[in-house]
Amino acid sequence: MENRVEKQNSLQAILYKRGSLQLLDQRKLPLETIYLDVQDANDGWVAIRDMVVRGAPAIAIAAALSLAVEVSNLKDFSGTSDDAASFLGKKLEYLVSSRPTAVNLSDAASKLKEVVSKAASTAKDTTGVFQAYIEAAEIMLQDDVASNKAIGSYGARFLLHQLKDFDRISVLTHCNTGSLATAGYGTALGVIRALHAEGVLERAYCTETRPFNQGSRLTAFELVYEKIPATLIVDSAAAALMKDGRVNAVVVGADRVAANGDTGNKIGTYSLALCAKHHDIPFLVAAPLTSIDLSITSGEEIVIEERSPKEVLHARGGLGEQVAAPGIAVWNPAFDVTPADIISGIITEKGVITKNGTEDFDIKGFVRKATSNS
Repeated sequence: MENRVEKQNSLQAILYKRGSLQLLDQRKLPLETIYLDVQDANDGWVAIRDMVVRGAPAIAIAAALSLAVEVSNLKDFSGTSDDAASFLGKKLEYLVSSRPTAVNLSDAASKLKEVVSKAASTAKDTTGVFQAYIEAAEIMLQDDVASNKAIGSYGARFLLHQLKDFDRISVLTHCNTGSLATAGYGTALGVIRALHAEGVLERAYCTETRPFNQGSRLTAFELVYEKIPATLIVDSAAAALMKDGRVNAVVVGADRVAANGDTGNKIGTYSLALCAKHHDIPFLVAAPLTSIDLSITSGEEIVIEERSPKEVLHARGGLGEQVAAPGIAVWNPAFDVTPADIISGIITEKGVITKNGTEDFDIKGFVRKATSNS
């Protein structure tokens, strides 16, 4: 990842063509726009761990494509089709270890393992297995953009129905869920984009999202770039903003949604949900079906990643000078879990999951119906 390519005015986090992958170094935004070359799965793992690329959908795509680039350029692999499948499987397991909370990454790895296993049983040689993997990873890239646009459309339509008494709508969002967190367009930010395109968005509000500042560095950057009317607030101003009546809805993304609807997302999401509940404001989660993990029954089973104390002790998410007292202990969870009972709805590419007058989400039923109709 030593070769750096300067590019201007691009909001694409992922630049891919067969045999080549470049990731926008989001640690440098908004002041510098630098792309890093990713040549193999090891480069992909480091880029994900070090937050070069972040956002659950983008992490999954970047991981899959980093391995696709590696096998595209692989020379003289010796072994059988089964050996090739085993090689890919181990690489995928390694990539999953880079960020354990985001279920999209493990979901993508599982699906890709199924592809290579099937290919190994029919391919005449290793080339067929590698080709099947590369094509499957490329399809994931294409599907993610279409999925995000569908999420934006469903979310905008749902909010317009829920808030039909308002001529224009203001939405608060948290962290970054736009083009920089996905293959393109975005999830929660995609809903905001869709509302803006409909001409009904009054204003988007984004939190700075401490300590890594994904909101102030990335979401604000995207909103300015797209010329969407927007205002940046500090994380602790959200409750006052709601009390003043400036916000009609809160829309956030998700790294993992449990079978009951409990949602793991960027730290601070739970606080926003509690504030929204108190002020009777709809609180919506926008995420693709790949973020739903039916294997866990509740948020208690979501693994919460804890990151380096340096992100809190130093300015700019750990990249700048020390600003905290030396010797102070730090607790720095990257995520928290919002209980399903204070979530109004979950926006997916197949529609919005609601409680339909009951206390609980029927997420399993929704997913079953959505996937059977695919």
